[in-house]
Amino acid sequence: MTESISLKKLDTGTLIACCLAVAAAQLCITVPSPINGNIQSAFGASGSQVAWVTSAFILPTAILELNFGVVGDLFGRKRLLVLGGFVLALGELLNATSQNITMLWIGQALAGVGAAALFPSSLAVIAAATPGEKDRAKAVSTWALSISLASAIGPLSSGVLATVADFRWAFVPPVVLGLAVGVTCWVLVTDSRAPEGRSLDWPGQVSIAIGLTALLWGIIEGGDRGWGSAAIVGSLSLAAVALVGFVLAEKRSASPMFNLDLLRIPSFAAAAVVALAGMFGFIGTAYCVSIRLGAVMHLSALRAGMPFVILQLIPLLLAPVLSRMLTRVEPRWLLMGGLLPMAAGQFWIAALPVTTTSLAAFIGPVLLLGVGFICVVSSLTSAAVNAVPITMTGMASGATSLVREFGQALGPAVISTVAMSAASSVLVGKLSGADAGMEAAAGPLAVVNAGSDSARAAAQSALGHGMAVGVVICGCASLLGALVTLLLVRKNTARSAVGAAEPTAQPASA
Repeated sequence: MTESISLKKLDTGTLIACCLAVAAAQLCITVPSPINGNIQSAFGASGSQVAWVTSAFILPTAILELNFGVVGDLFGRKRLLVLGGFVLALGELLNATSQNITMLWIGQALAGVGAAALFPSSLAVIAAATPGEKDRAKAVSTWALSISLASAIGPLSSGVLATVADFRWAFVPPVVLGLAVGVTCWVLVTDSRAPEGRSLDWPGQVSIAIGLTALLWGIIEGGDRGWGSAAIVGSLSLAAVALVGFVLAEKRSASPMFNLDLLRIPSFAAAAVVALAGMFGFIGTAYCVSIRLGAVMHLSALRAGMPFVILQLIPLLLAPVLSRMLTRVEPRWLLMGGLLPMAAGQFWIAALPVTTTSLAAFIGPVLLLGVGFICVVSSLTSAAVNAVPITMTGMASGATSLVREFGQALGPAVISTVAMSAASSVLVGKLSGADAGMEAAAGPLAVVNAGSDSARAAAQSALGHGMAVGVVICGCASLLGALVTLLLVRKNTARSAVGAAEPTAQPASA
């Protein structure tokens, strides 16, 4: 495939604009983490409703990212960057002015659509303008560094603003960044496209969107509505039908968004499982920590956000080392070296009493999580693309990104359901009167915030148990990923290695 506009050298303005674009998208992912407690308190939200705050952003990003890459190839990546920046700003403006949890979900979903345009388009513009392997590696490293910086700045700015002002102010910097992305990309980016042989796979896009959305909705709402309710059974049935439809659509499509033959390659299939399990466990743990420190223990947004700041600084510090390791160490061993520390950190967090709020107590497990996370994210794409024919590396990379991001959306959904159900079970028979009615109507989070003194203490203990169960499940997911890696991920000696820059070309969404 040839680029309709070929750039001999990546100009500085284009690089700056693309780095700003991906930084804005990544920052928006991390902003809600420290303020989940504030959101729960302000809107009286249940655990499942708070889980939707993160999932509402990540789900459209995961669903649309593959086809947005095609849209950029067809109609120009610059246009998509400009549009993505403005859509992101609009979504974050809705967040900043939200008066209820539903408005916040809508804003998050709209911002997620903008991010879905920014992630692939920013990387594609850089790749198109750097045909030389060394130049591309350098440019992609700068692009990835922008992701790490944004990941560290996001929770810090969010925590500070929510501590000194209303939590909605945490969404104001993303609004400004989104507008800046739109303007900067319009002025500075040199456009490129690659329309030859590219076409949109609408049946695949629609069916995967319906399937994943219905599946996620059913999982998140199942705990509150009851797994046997008509709405949940209908949602999960719709998910099954839509996903089967996706498989049939991809088999018949002349230009599928995902070639199902890739799943016959054991190493690629294993990488997809690891992406799902690893990111499910990582974001599920982050969700539990944010709820525990904010909504349950009522720490300020700044204090609740500090573990996330430390967590996101680790990838930034390790990036230079990992760039060298990726060229010298097989992805299989980097994956193992990431998943096992992640599991250790998760089991460590699960063992901490719910009343533990000192930052010092969280430093050890957070360091393990941070080291594990960056090793997993950096090597996942490498493990996937190195397992497939060179002509399918782009599709393999995009598919791995979709699975990884859906795992991130699934984490809060499943863990919230498990944790709140476990907490409610512990509270059976321990509450009476208005406290019991409050728990039945709005769950244990409502009791820990508005119940009587004795009920609050009981709810705090129950939620500590529920969160511990949830984080243990996250640790087991990481161990499952490590086992799958050990058994199935292998180096493909039958093809040439993909360029060293390729593994870092996907966003480390956290």
